Amino acid sequence: MSHFYIFLTIFLTVYGQIVIKWQASAAGELPTDSLEKVWFLLHLLLNPWILSGLIGAFLASISWMAAMTKFQLSYAYPFTGLSFVLVLLAGALIFHETLTLPRLIGTGLVIAGIIIGSQA
Repeated sequence: MSHFYIFLTIFLTVYGQIVIKWQASAAGELPTDSLEKVWFLLHLLLNPWILSGLIGAFLASISWMAAMTKFQLSYAYPFTGLSFVLVLLAGALIFHETLTLPRLIGTGLVIAGIIIGSQA
């Protein structure tokens, strides 16, 4: 059950990133005018999906606090690298972002780091 808090942190983090990307992309490009930028970003902040992503980030922080009561930071933190892997894969699947060789190699290195870093 203790690892649940780590994986909940990862899931909520990935959820927030994907939802914010989805809704920010749908809203269009950031305006160049300073005042228009402020209104654009305020409009995004009032978007229910964006709010759910921000709430997800907040809940991820709470879950991380719970995880920190169970594990040493040096053990738990490498697992958060899974969020990079999952966001990369979700970006490719959902947003049709390009998976380049350097990104795949970097992701492989992250996975290797997680495996090495999680050894007790």
